[in-house]
Amino acid sequence: MTPGREAICMKNSNPAGQTCKHRPARCPQPANRASRGFTYIGLLAILVIIGISLGAAGKYWQNVILREKEAELLFRGDQYKQAIERYYNAIPALPRYPRRIEDLLVDNRTSAGKRYLRQQYKDPMTGDAFQLVEGVDATGKFIIGVKSKSDKTPLKQSHFPEAHKDFEGKGQYSDWQFIAAVQQAQVPGNPARRMPVIRTNPPPPAP
Repeated sequence: MTPGREAICMKNSNPAGQTCKHRPARCPQPANRASRGFTYIGLLAILVIIGISLGAAGKYWQNVILREKEAELLFRGDQYKQAIERYYNAIPALPRYPRRIEDLLVDNRTSAGKRYLRQQYKDPMTGDAFQLVEGVDATGKFIIGVKSKSDKTPLKQSHFPEAHKDFEGKGQYSDWQFIAAVQQAQVPGNPARRMPVIRTNPPPPAP
């Protein structure tokens, strides 16, 4: 008989002897089921590891993009701040703040129409226009700076350049206010008295 098979021998009328029928041995089902179970568990473990890896990679690139937006916010905010300062100091005999953002693109006070801002930058955190930080005096409202409209918590909380040290520990991007650093104009006829400047949307109090 062939090894690995079960033989069933039956006697019959054939004098030559016996006739043997062979049938395949039954498969060891319990062992195969256990093997398949281990395979499924292994596949699930691999899928979990891949999912965790993809999640960590997604979080990493999300932070990379956010840091790039923060750097762009600092750059664009500074462009507005410096443009306001240049506008204010452009005519020493008549220092004043711009009334509109368009004044930074073309200064109609000058014959050449000086340009202090390359373009009207968008807020990189929202994709919309920056919110204006305004002041008011006897002549009306004017622009002294800009800020983001985003109320999200900044990823960057420290290691700011000296010009932005007051941004450290802020809870919202809207707390990053880019205010022009200029001397207030003096009231004509009274050099000792300065024009009052009241900010219509002052920064939140320090915690």
